[in-house]
Amino acid sequence: MPLLSLPCPRLTLAILSPDQAELESAFYQRNLRHLAPWSPIRTTDYFSTANIRRRLEIQASAFEAGLAMHFALLSPDGQQMIGACNFSGIIRGAFQACYLGYHIDEAHEGQGLMQEGLEAGIGYMFDVQNLHRIMANYIPGNERSARLLERLGFEREGYAKAYLNIAGRWQDHVLTALVNPGLEGPDQRWSRRLG
Repeated sequence: MPLLSLPCPRLTLAILSPDQAELESAFYQRNLRHLAPWSPIRTTDYFSTANIRRRLEIQASAFEAGLAMHFALLSPDGQQMIGACNFSGIIRGAFQACYLGYHIDEAHEGQGLMQEGLEAGIGYMFDVQNLHRIMANYIPGNERSARLLERLGFEREGYAKAYLNIAGRWQDHVLTALVNPGLEGPDQRWSRRLG
């Protein structure tokens, strides 16, 4: 059973328990080539069920401590992982912010499922975790990501040279952020904004 489940119209957003490592392993094994241009280079056993189980144990601790929320996008029956969205690097205090990263199964691209999952995840981070800002960065030329973030209300804030080592080389990134409208006024919660 997931540690947390957020039902959506066409999927479930879930923080997986270590016992669900096989779901995540199958997702990454299925999408190795598809995700390679947007991911760091990994060792061959990085996505093994055993290694994912260990990472899910660490992620469960991070979730309980409020340091990160690693969500899986699950099919409606919960039997297949079709994507991931991670809210990581959570900083409290005066900042109240985190970073967002995401990816979706090649077979499910272009169906609006990532937007659906991110809307639920952002709602949780703003309305339940009370974060003020979510930052998401993308490689120039990744038009799908640029359009998705724009639809979600993220605004471009800058451009970082040689920002992350992706696909074996340091790559520039466009920097974007979304500020919680619920913290600007009492009746502007993210979930109400979507409705």
